[in-house]
Amino acid sequence: MFNLNDLKEKLATWLDGSGPHPDLVLSSRVRLARNLKGFPFVHYANKDQLNQILVTVREGVKDFWPSQDGLFLQMDSLSDLDKDFLVERHLSSPGFGREREGGGLFVGEGEEVSIIVNEEDHIRIQVIKSGFQPQTAWEIADQTDDQLSRGMEFSFSERFGYLTACPTNTGTGLRASVLIHLPGLVLTNDINKVLKGVSQVGFVVRGFYGEGTNVLGNLFQISNQTTLGRSEEEIIENLERITQQVISYEEKARETLIKDARDQIEDKIWRAYGILRNARLLTSQEVMNLLSALRLGLGMGVISSLSLLTINQLLLLTQPAHLQKRLNRVIDAPERDLERAALVRKKLSKGEEDGWNVQ
Repeated sequence: MFNLNDLKEKLATWLDGSGPHPDLVLSSRVRLARNLKGFPFVHYANKDQLNQILVTVREGVKDFWPSQDGLFLQMDSLSDLDKDFLVERHLSSPGFGREREGGGLFVGEGEEVSIIVNEEDHIRIQVIKSGFQPQTAWEIADQTDDQLSRGMEFSFSERFGYLTACPTNTGTGLRASVLIHLPGLVLTNDINKVLKGVSQVGFVVRGFYGEGTNVLGNLFQISNQTTLGRSEEEIIENLERITQQVISYEEKARETLIKDARDQIEDKIWRAYGILRNARLLTSQEVMNLLSALRLGLGMGVISSLSLLTINQLLLLTQPAHLQKRLNRVIDAPERDLERAALVRKKLSKGEEDGWNVQ
């Protein structure tokens, strides 16, 4: 058994820099939406019904997820800082746990598998894998779905498939996505053309934390737009196909940059490294952009003294809630900028010798 504070001491497995194309694809995620038969959707359920749903799911999870291997969190018992911390770890959405009671979150060891209860739907099964692994993430999510369905009945229509609160999720209830780093396309001004092409074939592009969030550090989330009328296998295959195309475009953009603007690109990368090594104040947005340049430098072979793991660690450790959880106190934005810069300097000077924690 572990608790919420234990998460700040560990690196989530989806950040370990493993899997195919880890320098380009930070992570692959699959989410399955399910609702319990006999209960209204979350937005129409009363407090007693939401709590009953939570109890039902919690009992169902116990059958295959031993308590010592996971963490259960009741969202209405958490502070706002804890909720922000979970959003930064991609375990929760920005509004979850703030609008209504009855929200719950199950987190597995390594944060690869999690189950969200009473967010938009009664159940959201989530699997995140490092690198480009949508198929593997789907297989784990499918297995978790099978295990859950043994202890409860889901709302299902022979005509429409799984019934969900949002019509775009009806059918398979499957949302599959990749979080991909595209600085080459941004720097060559080809990004809008590529993203337009992605949207024209039924995919949507979102920001770092998903729907309604901004793009940070040239990291784009590409996911399927609809699930009705398509099988799970078709959705995964289409995502893999479109991602391979985007990877190819990004690689060609980087080749163009090396050919036509090598000095300028290398200067941009080393300037970013110099700022991160020496700055006394760093904002969240600034550090994301600078880390993007380091990730590009690593992928292009310009920098060899850093690892992808170190960059991924800093990506999470420098987020506002993570900084405050590390210090065990709430601090304002100017102090966060000071603490963030100090943390980055220590991490880059020590490298990986001190692991996940930087004291």
